[in-house]
Amino acid sequence: MKILVIGSGGREHALAWKLRQASRVDRVFVAPGNAGTAQDAENVDIAADQIPLLVRFAKDNRIDLTVVGPEAPLVAGIVDAFEEEGLRIFGPTRQAAELEGSKAFCKNLLRSANVPTAEFHVFRDARAAERFILDRYPSDEESVPLVIKADGLAAGKGVHVCQSRRDALEAIDRIARQKIFGSAGDQLVIEERLDGQEASILALTDGRTIVPLPACQDHKPAYDGDRGPNTGGMGAYCPAPLVTPEMMQFVTERILVPTVHAMKRLRRPFRGVLYAGLMITHQGPKVLEFNVRFGDPECEPLLMRLKSPLVDLLEAVVDERLNELPPPEFDPRPAVCVVMASEGYPGSYERGFPIRGLDEAARLPDVKVFHAGTATVDGQVVTNGGRVLAVTALGNSIAAAKLQAYTAVRCIRWRGAWCRKDIADKAINWPPPEIP
Repeated sequence: MKILVIGSGGREHALAWKLRQASRVDRVFVAPGNAGTAQDAENVDIAADQIPLLVRFAKDNRIDLTVVGPEAPLVAGIVDAFEEEGLRIFGPTRQAAELEGSKAFCKNLLRSANVPTAEFHVFRDARAAERFILDRYPSDEESVPLVIKADGLAAGKGVHVCQSRRDALEAIDRIARQKIFGSAGDQLVIEERLDGQEASILALTDGRTIVPLPACQDHKPAYDGDRGPNTGGMGAYCPAPLVTPEMMQFVTERILVPTVHAMKRLRRPFRGVLYAGLMITHQGPKVLEFNVRFGDPECEPLLMRLKSPLVDLLEAVVDERLNELPPPEFDPRPAVCVVMASEGYPGSYERGFPIRGLDEAARLPDVKVFHAGTATVDGQVVTNGGRVLAVTALGNSIAAAKLQAYTAVRCIRWRGAWCRKDIADKAINWPPPEIP
């Protein structure tokens, strides 16, 4: 069996690595891939947005299954293009992918399906959004508990958590006037800020059957203590102890099932990975956003623990027979993933710095270094992105997995390398002390 994975990040490296482990999989191609996927699979020099070229490659090479990693080609309709040519592909259609492609569409669907989420307003221009802020918060001194989001795709960076009126007006200006995220800022979503801890629950669905996967927790802010600007994710762990079995049942019944049914009613049946980004509030879980693909970096610790053949699960989704498979099996040990980033990320950064210590880290037990922003130049692995590596480890406890991941991190060096030092501390310190 031949598989094509589309994308170039840590998620795609994890997907290719896990798919290749199945005995019936002969070859795994990754387009365009990175220095890590070149070691665990075969890279193809086609970008993820070159959909006609990807279709041609799949046909010419008789690819049995294509797996799409990033959201942009899904929103652009890559699944539709492949299916029109009779090619099997894992992921939602363009219409179904709008669940991530448009935050306004997502919020309106959640409201219609009575799925718990924050109160929100949608604006089509900066002036209307600014008037809303000024009318509701006439004083500069007032606290402004709002979150302002670009409607479209912004690589995880289009969300601004506001503390003051100035924060809100600056966010509106940057998104809707300066268009720092391009056309993603053509609409704005302004919603109430929810307080609590975030959790990520990913589920496989073929449009009829839903299989929730173990909960993860991502770390979006750049710096320790959840400070600094939002990033694509600085680390994750799995499972997340704050998501109890009772809470998982609530999420399945009150969030995942109604969403899948609502998409079916809209004649946009959803097949693929449905990723619910949740805030665990005092009133229970509420949806912050939906993604329509494996999260990154959640994918890395999740697949590190997966023992069932991934290819079986993905094919069952594509063929709409997910109900025929037994529940997926996971290693009981938790996994922790620490993202190593380039100096300057999530802002501007330089590329091309040689990375040392990868072999040393790889020799550690229960460790896998997934490559994200890397390339090979003259036989040397160099940095080629903001998030460079996703260093992932298993352990008998969350604390042990964290220690092993950071032991591997300490092996690896390049100029300007940095990471958060507190990935998984929330789980280690769970439950939090009660306030007297």
